Amino acid sequence: MTTVVVTGTDTGIGKTIFSAGLVQALGARYWKPVQSGLEEETDSQIVARLSQGEILPEGYLLQLPASPHLSAEAEDVVIDPAKLALPQVEGPLVVEGAGGLMVPLNREVLYLDLFAQWQAPVILCARTQLGTINHTLLSLKALRAAGCAVVGVAFIGEAEPEVEETICQFGKVAHLGRLPMITELDSASLARAFAANINLDLIREALTS
Repeated sequence: MTTVVVTGTDTGIGKTIFSAGLVQALGARYWKPVQSGLEEETDSQIVARLSQGEILPEGYLLQLPASPHLSAEAEDVVIDPAKLALPQVEGPLVVEGAGGLMVPLNREVLYLDLFAQWQAPVILCARTQLGTINHTLLSLKALRAAGCAVVGVAFIGEAEPEVEETICQFGKVAHLGRLPMITELDSASLARAFAANINLDLIREALTS
């Protein structure tokens, strides 16, 4: 099994779109361990629509659009990390976290703890807007302190070459490319943008090493 975890420096930065592009490019399956918020299209539904890939059932589906631990508590549920072991599948698997690394699953365990337990390589998605240097470098430091192998940083948004270079220099991390904003987003336009802008060779190398 070859698994890659997609996480982000924050919520709402585009990591679900990135995950969909990665699923499509790798011919991978997709898994969202915990989905918080069911009123709108879920992350799994977005990835299914954009990638046409196989979607595995979520570990937890929670109504409230909030941090997983709060969403669970609203339904008198406690998220059990033992029930979130990586699915055993053939071929590549893309796993998407929620929000950033320090998002709580329950009152004792963070998403970062789960990533460290899995020992799967991690791609960190970072937006190119103001504040990204601080958020991204802190996230890289946290991942490495937890013993996670970092594939690299994938940037999302308008080009900021000096900012991107600064992050990769100080973070000592590979630049996986930058996914631009796609005006008319669908499966075909995402595939084109991904192929033109994301270094899939580095990602594939991490999955096979």
